Amino acid sequence: MQKKISIGLFIDTFYPMIDGVVMVVDNTAKRLCKFANVYVFAPKIPHKKFDDSKLPYQVIRCSSLEVPLIDYSLPVPKIDIKFHKILDSCHLDIVHIHSPATLGRIGVEYAKEHHIPIVGTMHSQYRQDIYRATKSNRLTDQLLKTVIHVYEQCDVCWAVNSEVARIFHEEYHYSKKPLVMNNATEMLPVKDVQKSCERINLLYDIKDEKVFLFVGRLNKLKNIFFIVDALKQVKISYKMLFVGEGQDEEQLKHKIKEAHLEEKIILCGRITDREYLADYYARSDLFLFPSLYDASSIVQIEAASQKTPCLFLKDAATACNIIDNHNGYLSENDVTMYAKKIDDIFQDQESYNKVCENAYLELYKNWDDEVKNIYHSYIDLIEREK
Repeated sequence: MQKKISIGLFIDTFYPMIDGVVMVVDNTAKRLCKFANVYVFAPKIPHKKFDDSKLPYQVIRCSSLEVPLIDYSLPVPKIDIKFHKILDSCHLDIVHIHSPATLGRIGVEYAKEHHIPIVGTMHSQYRQDIYRATKSNRLTDQLLKTVIHVYEQCDVCWAVNSEVARIFHEEYHYSKKPLVMNNATEMLPVKDVQKSCERINLLYDIKDEKVFLFVGRLNKLKNIFFIVDALKQVKISYKMLFVGEGQDEEQLKHKIKEAHLEEKIILCGRITDREYLADYYARSDLFLFPSLYDASSIVQIEAASQKTPCLFLKDAATACNIIDNHNGYLSENDVTMYAKKIDDIFQDQESYNKVCENAYLELYKNWDDEVKNIYHSYIDLIEREK
């Protein structure tokens, strides 16, 4: 009988924070730990409690520092002696980094020292992140080189979709085109759609109206203010549900009030119950996602699991698999055009129904299938290293 391999997943933020990368790591770890020893190396989150013992895999936390004005904390593993002792005792067979920053670099250092393979996943458009922090093209170029240097030390890199692979190779100058390993979701189609719809209708007093949805961090990076500006011009009757919380929540509330849309736009707060969240997707007629920041968002796959199509902006990386009016919708980057697109979508019910079905058939991917591919890739790399 083949011995279990030991896998180290390195990530620069983790529960109780929730974002797409956290969901990817959690869902892969939950499935991998059925046939491997899985360790997630992540930072402690100051002043926020989370019971790691509830998880079926082991979480090893390092010290971190709060960073003012942003949602995330800064891991500082270099000064955490206890963290390094535990890391050294894990005897990993493979390292998989989900960030090129602090903990990702620790993973690379460990792998090089112990002569084991390294996988790196490219989750984000880092040029956007760095420029937003530095406001300097020159500094952005310099820091981006350090990011690419980390990935160049990996044995293989995976991009979350074909557009992200292109960006890293052609624009960020990673030496070869990364392989594509798609994101997925553990969310299953709800068993009783009518019951789910009735639950949400009752909760928010929804009558005979179209329901639009956004799920994610309430952060201007996600273009959430664009949504409000577009909804001011939408002609059909609707309710808009924002699910999530974030640093720009108060600013979003102010913008909704300023637009006199308090009766139409509802901030639902953060929802951690995944089955309950599925009800929101099932009830919604359209998921509004005009983000130019996201690389490959999990929420669009979750929406597809409930046959809810998304409306993206053209040329968004996260929309690279979308064919307009076939498995989703695309709009120009203009609030008036976006609003008109929303109205137009519901003028042809037969076409809309086909888009809903195609979104489910073509965009919905389950983690059970994807993790099998990931595990076999790990085994191949380990055997090749030997």
